[in-house]
Amino acid sequence: MDIALVWAQDRVGAIGRRGGIPWSVPEDMAHFKEATGTGAVIMGRKTWESLPERFRPLPGRRNIVLTRSSDYAADGAEVLRDLRAALDLVGGVASVIGGGEIYSAAMEHATRLRVTEIGVLVDGADAFAPAVDLATWEQATATDWQRSRTGTLYRFVDYRRIAYPSAGPR
Repeated sequence: MDIALVWAQDRVGAIGRRGGIPWSVPEDMAHFKEATGTGAVIMGRKTWESLPERFRPLPGRRNIVLTRSSDYAADGAEVLRDLRAALDLVGGVASVIGGGEIYSAAMEHATRLRVTEIGVLVDGADAFAPAVDLATWEQATATDWQRSRTGTLYRFVDYRRIAYPSAGPR
């Protein structure tokens, strides 16, 4: 199983505000493309809808959208009702790309976290990344803080799982 959760967060874990990303860091967009590679990406309906139409589906990747709605259609993506079905479909190899509810559901299945830390504090944030429990995760790599061409500070931090919850991977 190789399940990576990929997200960018502000200094306190905010990942979104009003359905969008509340910062502009083009270097993170390039990192996101590299981190998700050419495999499957699993996302919630809100994340799918937040993608600009010209990027839907995300090119070069198998797009899977999770929703509770039985009649939802996402042109160019496969629509499923639950995370377990998505993981079974992709054979346990995927990048989970949001949103907050999907990250929380996928955390127990994840083997890696690919986090971009953004050096801002988002006012009015309404979506948050799950907490990274250092009893479960260890930092594998971290870059130095860098300044984006937009002026925003950021760094990339990757974590690897060191322990599963007592029930083990599911």
